[in-house]
Amino acid sequence: MKILVVGSGGREHAICHKIAQSPRADKIYCAPGNAGIAAVAECVPIGAMEFEKLAAFAKEKEIDLTVIGMDDPLVGGVVDVFEKEGLRVFGPDKKAAILEGSKSFSKDLMKKYGIPTAGYEVFTDADETLKYLETAKYPIVLKADGLALGKGVLICQNHEEAVDAVKTIMQDKKFGSAGDTVVVEEFMTGREVSVLSFVDGKTIKIMASAQDHKRAGDGDTGLNTGGMGTFSPSPFYTEEVDKFCRENIYQKTVDAMRAEGREFKGVIFFGLMLTPEGPKVLEYNARFGDPEAQVVLTRMDNDIVDIFEACVDGELDKIELTFTDKAAVCVMLASDGYPLDYEKGKKISGLEKFDGQTEYFCFHSGTKFDENSAIVTNGGRVLGVTALGDDLKAARKNAYEATKWVEFENKYMRNDIGKAIEEA
Repeated sequence: MKILVVGSGGREHAICHKIAQSPRADKIYCAPGNAGIAAVAECVPIGAMEFEKLAAFAKEKEIDLTVIGMDDPLVGGVVDVFEKEGLRVFGPDKKAAILEGSKSFSKDLMKKYGIPTAGYEVFTDADETLKYLETAKYPIVLKADGLALGKGVLICQNHEEAVDAVKTIMQDKKFGSAGDTVVVEEFMTGREVSVLSFVDGKTIKIMASAQDHKRAGDGDTGLNTGGMGTFSPSPFYTEEVDKFCRENIYQKTVDAMRAEGREFKGVIFFGLMLTPEGPKVLEYNARFGDPEAQVVLTRMDNDIVDIFEACVDGELDKIELTFTDKAAVCVMLASDGYPLDYEKGKKISGLEKFDGQTEYFCFHSGTKFDENSAIVTNGGRVLGVTALGDDLKAARKNAYEATKWVEFENKYMRNDIGKAIEEA
């Protein structure tokens, strides 16, 4: 098979790496890809939002299957463009991708179908929002309705912070049109867990659990980022939690989307909060998480191409997902200053130490080749150093050891990814 992956980050590198393990994959392309992906796929200079060019390339190269990694093209309708051209593509169409594309839609869906989530209100007018916040209970959460690179969620401890959040999202438009509508949500307490799943429209198969670390600094301090590291499995995702979620969240979400005429095929990412009252949905994503994909896919035993095909064909019920008992930890190496101001173009050394490794991986998030064909930094999040281990403590030790193999000027990382494991 010839397979095209759309995207350019660590998630897409993890997907390409997993596809490359399949005997069914004869040739892999990635658009636009990055310097790390180039080791396992032929990178094509077409942007993820250039839908017509992507479809034309898939037709020209007779691509058998295209896998969409990123949220923006999914929400924008890239799957619709491919399907209109008769091309096989893995991912939700535009109608279904609204599950991630609009937080107000997903909250209303959960309310309508009795899926547990935090109480909320939706506003399109800044003055009305401010009026509501005068009598609200704090802390409280404000969310930009649309896509905001994982950064459109502001937790406000008091009324003053909430007023500032309204200014940021709705008045200053820091997140652009994503902030035209805002969801004001009750603040939930508990452990966060990420659960990825494959969906074929009717059947849902749950992958291994994971836990992301969004804040830039140790101890969950600093600004929200796209994710500074993750581990899998989560010790807090117990059999009891799994049973509750299967009965009250997972299948109910798939059935609700189908009932709304928005049949979902692809990956649903469930962001869960394990509250004192039980698990509740924090958010949905309509694709693999990043960096969750790095730890979940390295633990997956299945041929991922078989799963992609089963989802497209509505035959996921024939697949049994299996994962290694080993744990995985991913530590993001970022450019100092991320997520605000940081320098790019810094030469990276030591990457060759990952060659031939079977339990150590280095997934590229923001890299490129310079004019001398050297690999240099090209983003805020640069590399996802991932390692397996017999348990979470061992995986954590291995991952942090492997971060020492790679060097670049202004290298920055959190030093407490998975520390909660040792406190569990």
